[in-house]
Amino acid sequence: MKDCSYESNKRALEEAIAKAHRIVVLTGAGISVPSGIPDFRSATGLYSTNFGKFRAEEMISHEFYVLHKKEFYEFYKQKMLYPDAKPNAAHIFLAKLEEKGKLSAVITQNIDGLHQAAGSKRVLELHGSVHRNYCERCRKFYDLDYIVKSDGVPKCTCGGTIKPDVVLYGEGLDTDVIMAAVNALRQADLFIVIGTSLAVYPAAGLVDYYGGKTKIVVNKSATPYDAYADIVINDDCAKVLNPVNFGL
Repeated sequence: MKDCSYESNKRALEEAIAKAHRIVVLTGAGISVPSGIPDFRSATGLYSTNFGKFRAEEMISHEFYVLHKKEFYEFYKQKMLYPDAKPNAAHIFLAKLEEKGKLSAVITQNIDGLHQAAGSKRVLELHGSVHRNYCERCRKFYDLDYIVKSDGVPKCTCGGTIKPDVVLYGEGLDTDVIMAAVNALRQADLFIVIGTSLAVYPAAGLVDYYGGKTKIVVNKSATPYDAYADIVINDDCAKVLNPVNFGL
């Protein structure tokens, strides 16, 4: 049985959301774990295992992609693509908040596209998306299905190599996306961090741009931001942020 502080924090969360008009959320891998997509840094996450002779973290770097495209795509297709994953209650909850005009932006570190699949329109993808892939030679775009069904390193009709439109380690984030996230945070009256350990920069540094009053963290484990948050709930995102609990 949960203690009183947990229940009190849940009620405070519900009240804060009810009062807010310009909610901005920052989501990470934890929000997609209930959809069957592993996170990165937990005991059972992606980084806890090796892939052949390489470390998983090494294999999603720009340098590795350039030097070992075949191995990169073997890993990418087996460990990072989940075409059958569906949005869970937390994704749907955020889409419903936006539909009601209360949520102004979802800033996400995720590349799975589940926010859009749930119905969210204003999604700022800091690290890109597996659903967008482009030819490095002619810039023609390809969808996820093309990548999944391709053999080896995906090739364009022009013969060029197709690269996922995701931000690998060693690559810079899109400046326009960063500025849009900063502007959304500066105008927000409620900020909710969901399912992220806030261990990856520059994404984690975005929390400093929020100038509003109320800060909330919903994450299974502790984060560096907990000490600054008004409400902290350490539990499953899909359980806490279920639309039914909020009358949505």
